[in-house]
Amino acid sequence: MTRQTRPAAGTPLSRVDGRLKVTGQAAYAAEHDAHGAVRGVAHGVIVTSTVGRGRITGIDTRAAAGQRGVLKVISHVNAPELPYRPWRGVPDPARGERLRVFQDDRVRFFGQPVAVVVAETLEIAWHAASLVRVSYDAGRPATDLASPAGEPNESENYTRGNVDQALRQAHVRLDRTYRLQREHHNPMETHATIARWDGDRLTVWDKTQIVLNTRAGLAADFGIPEASVRVISPFVGGAFGSALRCWPHVTIAALAAREVRRPVKVALTRKQMYTGTGFRPVTEYKITLGADQRGRLTATVHDIRAETSTYEDYREGLGDVGRMTHATPNVRLTYRTVPLDINTPTWMRGPGPATAAYAIESAMDELAYELGMDPIELRMRNEPDRDPSTGVPFSTRRLRECFRVGSRTVGWDRRNPRPRTNRDGNWLIGTGVAVATYHTARAAAQALARLHADGTATVQCGTSDMGPGTYTSMTQVAADAIGLQVPRVRFQLGDSSMPPSPPHGGSMTMASVGSAVQDTCDKLRRQAIALAVQDPRSPLHGTTPDDVTVANGRLHLRDNPARGETYQQLLARNNRTYLEARGGYTPGDEVERFSTHAYGAVFAQVAVDEHLGLVRVRQVHGVYDAGRIINPKLADSQAIGGMVGGIGMALLEHTITDPRDGRIVNANMADYLVPTNADIPNVSAIYLGGDDRTADPIGVKGLGEVVIVGVAPAIANAVFHATGRRVRDLPITIESLLGG
Repeated sequence: MTRQTRPAAGTPLSRVDGRLKVTGQAAYAAEHDAHGAVRGVAHGVIVTSTVGRGRITGIDTRAAAGQRGVLKVISHVNAPELPYRPWRGVPDPARGERLRVFQDDRVRFFGQPVAVVVAETLEIAWHAASLVRVSYDAGRPATDLASPAGEPNESENYTRGNVDQALRQAHVRLDRTYRLQREHHNPMETHATIARWDGDRLTVWDKTQIVLNTRAGLAADFGIPEASVRVISPFVGGAFGSALRCWPHVTIAALAAREVRRPVKVALTRKQMYTGTGFRPVTEYKITLGADQRGRLTATVHDIRAETSTYEDYREGLGDVGRMTHATPNVRLTYRTVPLDINTPTWMRGPGPATAAYAIESAMDELAYELGMDPIELRMRNEPDRDPSTGVPFSTRRLRECFRVGSRTVGWDRRNPRPRTNRDGNWLIGTGVAVATYHTARAAAQALARLHADGTATVQCGTSDMGPGTYTSMTQVAADAIGLQVPRVRFQLGDSSMPPSPPHGGSMTMASVGSAVQDTCDKLRRQAIALAVQDPRSPLHGTTPDDVTVANGRLHLRDNPARGETYQQLLARNNRTYLEARGGYTPGDEVERFSTHAYGAVFAQVAVDEHLGLVRVRQVHGVYDAGRIINPKLADSQAIGGMVGGIGMALLEHTITDPRDGRIVNANMADYLVPTNADIPNVSAIYLGGDDRTADPIGVKGLGEVVIVGVAPAIANAVFHATGRRVRDLPITIESLLGG
């Protein structure tokens, strides 16, 4: 059924919330008091541990508590016991016991919250916090995979075929180990929470990617019904996965607000972000490849170790890529997490596949050189026709086309395959390639739509928007379904009182929430049509609903556009102030019957100064099989952001830990290096046309995660092609290129 003369979906619209953001009218987590949503806010400043392992032997808060304007200093000494009911987030972030703030004297990592000072102003709170004196019985923390705090956690294992026999018979065997250092989220908006109690009801304004997790987490921590907690988060200034959990500072804000009986704001500093939220964990990935003379993989072994905290076992999808990316009959995979005296890691853009792809796609590049084969040809010879891990068909897998289009665009065929042969003065020039893949995640979601008497519509869902443009893309889907122009539709999100949604992460929002919005708005349009054809006073009375369409807010017969009326006329005549519909989306058994992934071919060109070891990325280009693109402008924004993140992963981002006390020595934006404008080359993306209706009703496959996967290995492979030097540890530093 035609919904609009010019569909909004597929159009490169600018963000509908853009003006609010650039004019400062968008209220972020720490700003709701300034915007008038909550008044009388006190300020909480967290005091963090200065040792990485041990026990607190004393806390002297007398000087702090004596400061004028200080309302209270809370620590394990005087904090009330919290119920901390068992609870796991959606999705389950980690097994174990989450950190219980101020409930005992144990210190589990450097930077752990040990007290909070609540004061009338932020300045007083900061000064008082500096006066708190904490003494410890400290031990040397375990901060390295080589020296864990305990035995590795139980491994995850996967096997198919006879790996050992296949390796013995392989024409070529490659054994390599790749290491990735810890990466931290550094969104522009640091994490913050404002909490207010109204009797036994709690309202929090929080930076979160899933309001339902925050609601459930706080309800569990305080032992109250979820219905007694409301979480509001209309704008998120970047998160990349860091806001998928209910972190300790959220509980601290709610606890402090209850103790001082007024609203309390707790905002993490940039430094506190490095231990107050999670990160991409240090990972060691050993891989063995066996192949025949033609380059067809006969066996692979993946032995993965990654860090986690001592109190929680965080795991991510590190095994997915190794099981299904390339056609390999014999596969063995082992994934272990190693407990260390650190805070718990968490999802970071492309969690699992971004890490695994670095090892696998680097190893594939090494195998190509070992066999004297073009790296793309090697991958094409190992393209599966069904998912090797499950045997089910792919919903779509157009990776061959991605490589064909990308090769033609970047001129891959003109590449001299010999390393260290292409120069530009002192610069050695290299090109590399890698596969990108990320599963198309989706989950149940609901939405509410209301058509108003003035012919406008409001659509609600409790999802989030941390930057991909959820406000805009959902408005486009809703506008098409209802039959209105985009300016006539308002999409609302970020409130736990709205219909529920899955996490705003894992590239599942467009598929899940978008499908729910379409279903809901389809129902709303059909409701209006039914009202019209049943109304004796309507020009459409007595017609068949299937013969009626809606465009630009006007209902009319498909074969006679002159016969019809507007939404306003219909509602006014029936004395209706609005029509309302609820709908949703729940994935069916297609999850089991098909393998649904987004794919990409990533190309990178680098220049390396042969004397200084400086690496400059000159080009990153990706071609993606990502299903239907709802908004090309937003898609480009996602692709550029993902590629920039991949550049940081490859060349810059990592933290350094002092092994003596567990302190992160570069926990600031001066010493933790991220790509800046000067580091960003020509980055571009192409999206193959088409959609994937098997994956979800609106045909999308997810884009936000896959665009970072494959970037780091493509750059690493380009560095090898430029220099002839293979670096297997990320990030690639000057020292690694100039060292002996």
